[in-house]
Amino acid sequence: MVLPVRVPNLLINGAEGIAVGMATSIPTHNLGEVIDGVIAYMKDPDINTEQMMKYIPGPDFPTGGIVTNKDELKAIYSTGVGKIKLRGKVEIEKLKGGRQQVVITEIPYTMIGANIGKFLNDIFALSENKTTTDIVDISNQSSKEGIRIVVELKKGADAENFCNLLYKKTRLEDTFGVNMLAVADGKPETMGIVPIIRHHVNFQYELATRKYTTLLAKEREKKEVQEGLIKACDVIDLIIEILRGSKTVAQAKDCLINGNTTDIKFKSEQSKKDAAGLMFTERQATAILEMRLHRLIGLEIEALRKQYAETMQNIQTYSDILENRASMAKVIISELKAYQKEYAKERKTVIDNVEEAVIEEKPIEVEPVAVLLDRFAYARVIDMATYERNKDAAEEESKKIIFCNNVDKLAIFTSEGNMHLLKVLDLPFGKFRDKGLPIDNVSKFDSSKEDVLLIEAIPNLKEKKLLFGTKTGMIKLVDGGEFDVSKRTTAATKLAENDLVVCVGIVHEGDTVVMQSEEGLFLRIDGITIPEKKKAAVGVRGIRLGAKDSVHAMYILAEGDSKSVKVKGKEVVLNRLHIGNRDTKGVKR
Repeated sequence: MVLPVRVPNLLINGAEGIAVGMATSIPTHNLGEVIDGVIAYMKDPDINTEQMMKYIPGPDFPTGGIVTNKDELKAIYSTGVGKIKLRGKVEIEKLKGGRQQVVITEIPYTMIGANIGKFLNDIFALSENKTTTDIVDISNQSSKEGIRIVVELKKGADAENFCNLLYKKTRLEDTFGVNMLAVADGKPETMGIVPIIRHHVNFQYELATRKYTTLLAKEREKKEVQEGLIKACDVIDLIIEILRGSKTVAQAKDCLINGNTTDIKFKSEQSKKDAAGLMFTERQATAILEMRLHRLIGLEIEALRKQYAETMQNIQTYSDILENRASMAKVIISELKAYQKEYAKERKTVIDNVEEAVIEEKPIEVEPVAVLLDRFAYARVIDMATYERNKDAAEEESKKIIFCNNVDKLAIFTSEGNMHLLKVLDLPFGKFRDKGLPIDNVSKFDSSKEDVLLIEAIPNLKEKKLLFGTKTGMIKLVDGGEFDVSKRTTAATKLAENDLVVCVGIVHEGDTVVMQSEEGLFLRIDGITIPEKKKAAVGVRGIRLGAKDSVHAMYILAEGDSKSVKVKGKEVVLNRLHIGNRDTKGVKR
């Protein structure tokens, strides 16, 4: 049914798993310490969690590191639930010229595997987004000898503060969620460390009972055979006479077991009488018939008697183990100590109470910047001086240029009616010809599912009116202040089923709006006739469409604008269209 494990692997190796409606997360522990804990429980089954923690002070992870919340471990080990705070080990090494480098020699257990690569990217990001300007170089010098991640700092950098920055901003300090859930007696149960050891010890007694019951049965079988062989050696001449006088093996075996001498030839009546008194067991008779002649040598007979004495001693020992729990405990403890002597190693993880990391972040200097967005939705940030020097090229190559401050957030309005927030600081800042970053990578915008209709800085939207126009001809104005939110993605407008947003734009006083349908209808209305609604509203009908018609595009015209579009090869000048009423069909062009 189960493997006869001799040490509590559930604690030593730890466990992580998810099932239907439940999950388990058990940290790893030191083998030697756990064995000490098991022995302590066997000697005192009433031991409590605090006493047990003298032997098992906390988890021991293969990656080492530091457990920083020692005082919280008692509650975790009592209930089986809690959070263990982990921190990697960091050394500060001095270099020539007064510079320093931070060397990470141990990492939190939660960072093993591919997360090391993400950790390096997170450090790089600290420099890229100017959270720190102290980093000169980052290198991963890890090998089979161990972890060694080196961050070289510039001269005069505060290494201690930089270490605290790593603890705060990366996974060099992380949390291991503990939920010690296991199947006990056929049912899932969340247990503290003492109940887990109790179940393990009870299992060990069960294993020992099965083991020594089996061994005792085997020794008793050996005893039976050995007694038969010793008895046979004493009457070997009679047994040889029975074998020579028998016609079949079955006849001889029947005589040895039941004393049946019928049809067996004997040399004398006395031999026949003696043979009738033999009463060997089935097992003994079989062993006698299979016995080889060399067993009759004096030294062999003496060895047989010695083996019999050992068998009797084993029977006595095994009977004592099965009948006395203290004797069984002594045997189990002896085996545990043997495993401990052979396999136990020094713990790797340090357990301590460590104060929370505090960083002195330099305030970000606010400066005006230009965000350049190309037609592939790659964005980058340049300072205004760089923009002025490359103004013509920037306007020619960029699909959109947004002027704002470096600490601002950008709002991305999409065809699905969503608004995604993007921090300007998350975009690469540098030279004019530097490569940008896809806005998909730094926001929740997904270019495979939605199109960008407008990108604008949040401060630029305040006290402005945003026009929303949809494929089904619904329109409304929304106050730009409604979009100053903290949520990374929010609904910018409410859409009917199968509807899409075709236009998002800023409407000023005096502007007119032109709606163009797929079937060539144009309707130009005054912007002030469009009602202002909340962002959660659907809006009102802007143009009356046919059953199969839909809005192709919308245009916002400022006073004096001259704009034209082509429809079926014919040019339509939008600013010459007659201004009509909202919710009408418009004119055919």
